[in-house]
Order: sequence, then C-alpha cells, then structure tokens
Amino acid sequence: MKEIIAIVGWVAGIQGALGAAGRIFGDKPWGLLQKWWDIPTPAYLALFIVGAALAVWGETGKKRARSRA
Repeated sequence: MKEIIAIVGWVAGIQGALGAAGRIFGDKPWGLLQKWWDIPTPAYLALFIVGAALAVWGETGKKRARSRA
C-alpha cells in the first residue's frame, strides 16, 4: 500500500510543481492538469506540498519495511 501512496505522491508533487512553475515563470501552467481544470497558483503549490509529503511518507515506510524484513 505504501508503494501506491508513494507513486501517487510523486505524480501529484510533480504536477503541482509543473503547474506552479508554469504560472510563475511562463504564461500558463505546465503539466497535465491544466488541460482539464483551471487551477490557481496557490492550489498548485498546495498540491506540490501534499504530493511531496505523501511521497516522503511512502518512501520512508518502504525503507522501514525493508529494514524489518
């Protein structure tokens, strides 16, 4: 289960980072989410933070499970 959470976290974090970077440094957001929804910049930043937290939690859980085995 932690593997799936880590993958979802990585994807969400990357999409949030791409969207925020596109809004800040370009004229429109980058990534896949901008094709479906018009998301404001703070929401992209929140998506990046939540995705990063999920990825870190999932990766540390996987490492902890490997060290116990």
